[in-house]
Amino acid sequence: MSRIGKKPIAIPEKVSVDLAAGKILVKGPLGELNWDYPDKMKVVADGGTISVERSGDSKLERALHGLTRSIIQNMVVGVSQGYRKVLEIFGVGYKAQVAGDRIVFALGYSHQIEFLLPPNVKASVDQKQVQITLTSIDKQQIGQVAASIKSLRLPDAYKGKGIRYAGERLKLKAGKAGKK
Repeated sequence: MSRIGKKPIAIPEKVSVDLAAGKILVKGPLGELNWDYPDKMKVVADGGTISVERSGDSKLERALHGLTRSIIQNMVVGVSQGYRKVLEIFGVGYKAQVAGDRIVFALGYSHQIEFLLPPNVKASVDQKQVQITLTSIDKQQIGQVAASIKSLRLPDAYKGKGIRYAGERLKLKAGKAGKK
């Protein structure tokens, strides 16, 4: 039995859950999310909790059990509290600016890079233009956007210049040894 899959999901007061055939719709103060869950899973909402059950015991069903529960939990947390990712830019002259639904980066290339944000993701940049804060109700989407932004200029192995997650620690390589 999946340890994660059998845990019930608590529904906060301001969140409503609608179940249809193979589809779940979660509405909250920050927005609404919907998802088509796998046919092999049975999602039951009773009172203030949601539980996920599986019909059989095949390897696929066991894998989908915990996955389905985790995705529904992420939806409930997203519409009630939201998610936030913080990225930091390191490097002389490296910076970012938010222009509407785009982020414009100066990352040491010969040109500026424009990154188009999806509709559910909002971005803000601090005063020094080196810290980007992403907010969204969709955990998967905000993680994908953060990874895509980081891939624009991965941290350098020698000086650490580039984009990284806040709090991420890099192990820098030693440079060339000096002349003897």
